[in-house]
Amino acid sequence: MQPSKVHFVGSIALDTVEEVFKTCGQTLGRRLKRLPDGEPGGRRLWISWQAPLLRSSPYLRPVGGGTELVPLELVPGVKPEEIHFGELGYCREARISYQDFCAARKAGDIPENVRFQVSLPTPFAVITPFVRGDGMFPVLAAYEKAMIREAQAICAAIPHDDLAIQWDICLEMVAWDGQPSIVPPLDNKEQIIPPALGKLCDTIPGDVEVGVHLCYGDFDGKHFIEPVDAERMVSLANAIAAAADHPLAWVHMPVPIERDDDAYFKPLGDLKLDLDTEVYLGLVHTDGADATKRRIEAASRYLPEFGIATECGIARQRTVELVEKLIYIHAESSVELGN
Repeated sequence: MQPSKVHFVGSIALDTVEEVFKTCGQTLGRRLKRLPDGEPGGRRLWISWQAPLLRSSPYLRPVGGGTELVPLELVPGVKPEEIHFGELGYCREARISYQDFCAARKAGDIPENVRFQVSLPTPFAVITPFVRGDGMFPVLAAYEKAMIREAQAICAAIPHDDLAIQWDICLEMVAWDGQPSIVPPLDNKEQIIPPALGKLCDTIPGDVEVGVHLCYGDFDGKHFIEPVDAERMVSLANAIAAAADHPLAWVHMPVPIERDDDAYFKPLGDLKLDLDTEVYLGLVHTDGADATKRRIEAASRYLPEFGIATECGIARQRTVELVEKLIYIHAESSVELGN
């Protein structure tokens, strides 16, 4: 089995947005169904750029009244209904990068049928690491409203047939997995996580593509915990698909570099997704095309069709040279089909 589709999760550590579009577009061509802007600047470290925004809120203060940026707590006396967040910055950045995307496509660097991808963190992923105490839940509710407004503003600013939204699902994935980790155990996770994620998917208009990136973290280039196998990702993907009315255009799942064994990939046979939902396996690593092809061969015994990707974004702890190498490994490990 030789995959014909390539997916990028979000961050790509090339120097500029223009370089991301040119390098990825020219190297991978029709293998791409959608392409992000590489998340430059503050977004390169995923949710970190939201910490100053939260710190500036009049409803939050450093824990214990200190001076640190995070963690934060709700200011005493603030009522849940008073908490409000304005623009988060994601729509602003998307509108700017979309102009570069259109220019790259006009120049012939990006094929005509490729959509502009905007990757957004779930509200739970932003608030849980930065806010402490009982006030976390009303802050989460207010931030969720702001993120939904942000996503809807992106959809209003960019033509629907040219747009794809990805929800980055990290802390929920780690909580769903259940192994000891930095994420505290979550009671009733089966009743909490899928409906919350389904709600996020359903806030997106039906003619805008929606996909999910199931993530185990990428702190210093490493997962918070390693998946034992694909079972917990498969069960969460199935649960999200069942909870959301909006069809999932794609699901992305990571594959650790050392896993080319049947035990890891066997649970993929239990996926219960729409026939039109693309599955991308994050099995491209820096160990080259031959090792990538071994992982592809192992996975194909349980999933007859899938695309390839890296485990997560490719920015943290990665040089331009290493990122370019990873992009070329995608090309060497896949085939470009005709129109």
